[in-house]
Order: sequence, then structure tokens, then C-alpha cells
Amino acid sequence: METSPLEIVKLWNHPETYRNRLLKRAETEIKGAIPQVRKIISEIRNRREIALLNFTEKFDGVKLTREEIKVGEDEISQAYKSLREEYIEPIRKAAEAIESYQKRQLPEEWMEEFEPGVSAGQVLRPLPSVGIYAPGGDAQYPSSVLMSAVPAKVAGVEKIVMCTPPNSERSVNTATLIAADIAGVDEIYKAGGAQAIGIMAYGGRIIPRVDKIVGPGNIYVAAAKKIVSPDVDIDFMAGPSEVLILADSRADSRKVALDLVAQAEHDTYAASVLVTTSEKLAEEVKEEVKSILEEIPRQRTAARALQEYGHIVVVRSTERMIEFANDYAPEHLQVMIKKPDRILERIENAGSIFLGSFSPVSAGDFAVGPSHVLPTGGAARSSDGLSVFDFLRLTSVQKLSKKGLKNLSEVIEKLAEMEGLSAHAKSVRERTKD
Repeated sequence: METSPLEIVKLWNHPETYRNRLLKRAETEIKGAIPQVRKIISEIRNRREIALLNFTEKFDGVKLTREEIKVGEDEISQAYKSLREEYIEPIRKAAEAIESYQKRQLPEEWMEEFEPGVSAGQVLRPLPSVGIYAPGGDAQYPSSVLMSAVPAKVAGVEKIVMCTPPNSERSVNTATLIAADIAGVDEIYKAGGAQAIGIMAYGGRIIPRVDKIVGPGNIYVAAAKKIVSPDVDIDFMAGPSEVLILADSRADSRKVALDLVAQAEHDTYAASVLVTTSEKLAEEVKEEVKSILEEIPRQRTAARALQEYGHIVVVRSTERMIEFANDYAPEHLQVMIKKPDRILERIENAGSIFLGSFSPVSAGDFAVGPSHVLPTGGAARSSDGLSVFDFLRLTSVQKLSKKGLKNLSEVIEKLAEMEGLSAHAKSVRERTKD
């Protein structure tokens, strides 16, 4: 590669409009996909699996029959025979790591007496059903299956349904099937893209309607989730992947460049941004990126993503780095400075934070434990990553004795009186008569 796809920008030399463009990422592309996706969703609502099969042939180039939509037990058995144990075992180990982390996150049920005769607490109830979207086709992402399905299983979801695009052989890739089986997915369907989101949202004769849809995807999947969200709960619009790296002069330029390229190889819309206080590091990373691109099979995808959505930004202080990170609210935030722990409490907005030079996003993508299904496009300002909490309902419980109600009666009656709700006051007064 003759030139690096990345340019270096000294932020203090650029107007606010440039900063705003950096913060938007691929937002305009997602908005641009909505009209087309809206038509797909409408067709799915009207014609269900008939429309699904038509879209599968149109977009995936695969012609399926109604009988082939659902993955059978024989296909799962064949997947285990087709994949070598050296690949199956890492899937199991990753599932175990995710399960351990998610179990640690589980909230507790509790009941407490706050004053004599007045008790309150909470109980946990899992969602009845969940639909998981797993990217697929001729690519395979078993890690995405685990990161969505294992938290749902730990939460106790009764029915886990998964949709993933079929491959050119009219099946689902072996690693994807094995990951779904290990994670405890109950039903697997060959359906991809916006049409898969639509069929899980509204249901059909074969694929059931679910209570919530989760999982990452491309801009069309993200747009579809946005469109169906008034009718079915979703996690968030997990769109094109992104990383923001904060690095000082002590950072290893090769490691920084590797992590920028690693994010860019996901998708041509992926955003890889370095913010640094060191002009020297910026120049070194720019050259390293050019070199690394020559070493990887997905060079074209990564180069295009870096050219369109990649940036090297130089700022004058650590304060400015932190300020930029909080404004950007990245999906993944890597902190590669001398003492990364010291700034942790000042990071307000990030899907997941990776501290230190030996904590690459790649580790979190596959094997640490937290789900890699994370808010993108700035959604980390108000959303958190996928976890057991997404699959649980926390219901409050209240229990009062006659004495407890009597102790609260004056407060209740006066508030009810102020709000003009006389029946509220009466329901308490008549219960607490001597």
C-alpha cells in the first residue's frame, strides 16, 4: 500500500464542524437505509415467511423451501462432526467465561422491613422469549452467538430463538451452529438482515414472535431494529463497530495500529479513532497502519473503513483526550497511557473500557466474559452493554401489616388530599379504623 488511509489532524487547528463530523460516524448511512428497510419490514408483516423466503433469495442468493427455514437436529449433529475439536473447545471455554461473568452480574431478590409492619423488596423474572440476531452467511461469528445467548440463558429466559443468514450451501456455518447449541439456543432459523428482525418482531407460521430482539448487525439490521422498536423491545441499535484509543507518548505504535486495523476489518463502516497527545506517536501509527494492512487478508475492507471513518487526532493534553472520549461515547474505549487506572473514574461514556497495553478489544471480543454486544454511534451516553439485566424484569414487592399501614396513613392521606384523590385516602382510612 503506497499511502496510509489515515490522516493526522491537530484538533486545535480545526473548527467545531470537523469535531462534529467525527462524532457522527456512520449515522447518516443508517438513516439512509431506513426507507428501504421500512419496505422490507412492511412486506414481512404482510406476507410473513413467503416474504422472508423471497428476501433470502434476493439478498443472500439462497433459495430455501419452507421446510428448510428451521435448522434441524441433524444439521447440528453434522456440524459437530465437521468442525475439529481444536476449534470446538475454545467455543466451550469462551462460553464458560461469559457465563461466569454474567452470573456474577446477577442481581439478588430481597425483602426488607423498613419500619415496623412495612416491608418492601424485589423479585426477578426472566423474559419469556428472546430473539437473537447472529451475523452469518458465508462468514461465521460464533462469538456473537455466545455473547447474546449466554446472558439470556443465565437470566433464565424460557425460549431463545436465533436467526442467522444461510450460507451458499443452504445451511448455517458449523461454528455458528455449535456456539448456539453450547449456549443453549432453543430454535435456530435461516434468516438474515432486516427481514430476520421483522419476522422475529411480528412472527409468522414457522418463526415465532419474541418479546425482545438483541444482537449486533450491519446498518440494515440496525435500521430494522429502530423501525420495529415501538412493537417489540430491543437492546439498542448495535450498528457498525468502533474503537476509540487514548494513547500518550509511551504507547507502542505497533500495538495501537494493530488495534485500529483490527476494528476496521469488521466492516467498511467501522470507525477506528486514535486520540493522542503525541505528534510523534501519531506519525508512527500512521506508517504502522499502512504496513499492517499489507499483512491481512481483509485489506480492502479495513482500508476503506479507515479511509472513510478512521482518524488520528492530536490534542494538547490528557484533559482534552478525556473530554473527547466522553463526547464520542465509543463502543470500545482503549486507554493506552502510563497509568490508565487513574483516569477510569473520569470516563463517563463508553460501552466497554480496556485498560492498558495488554487489554486489546480482541480479548473482550472473544474470551474475557463481558458481552461484546455494545452500544454504538454515541448511544453509550445513555445505554450500557448487553447483559443479564436485558433479559430480566425487576418487580417490586410491598407488604404491610395493619399497624404498618396505620403508621403511614397520615402521609398517604395528606398526599392523596393534595392530589385530589379522595378514594385513595378512603381506602387507607377504612382499613386502619380501630
